[in-house]
Amino acid sequence: MEQKQDGPSGGGLSHSTAEAIASVCIFAIGVVMIVSNYRIGAGWASDGPQSGYFPLRIGVILCLASLAVLFRSVFGKQRDRGIFVTWQKLRPVLLVLLPTAVFVLAIKFIGIYVASTLFIAAFMRVMDKSIWWKILLVSIGVNVLLFWMFEIQFKVPLPKGPLEALLGY
Repeated sequence: MEQKQDGPSGGGLSHSTAEAIASVCIFAIGVVMIVSNYRIGAGWASDGPQSGYFPLRIGVILCLASLAVLFRSVFGKQRDRGIFVTWQKLRPVLLVLLPTAVFVLAIKFIGIYVASTLFIAAFMRVMDKSIWWKILLVSIGVNVLLFWMFEIQFKVPLPKGPLEALLGY
């Protein structure tokens, strides 16, 4: 599915592989929609459709459409095997995408404030090569400000972790 490209880039991700990856991701979103809306009620009640009725069907449509794209991109006779993106150009995208995915997952376990502090600190160190006192000042300062703004001023609770629990929040 991957094809080498002439020149110094050394190949990359083909169009058909990118389509297959995107279709698998969209299929997963469709499955999440189906399962979550089935749990809240996706049938027809005496007063009309339940709250999950239409979103569940949208999830089914997403799953069916993504399966069609996946089949076409993997087995289609006219699939595009040309380079979609070179590995050299994909690398910076992944350098941002993968840590961001880890950040989003970390929010569930350590809360948004600690996860954000670590995320900002890591990016400042890795991408900008900042010195430690600036990293600590910015990453902690930004999140103290956000905590003050959301939790104290606006009284909007954001996901918290064990550190905030220790502090009584």
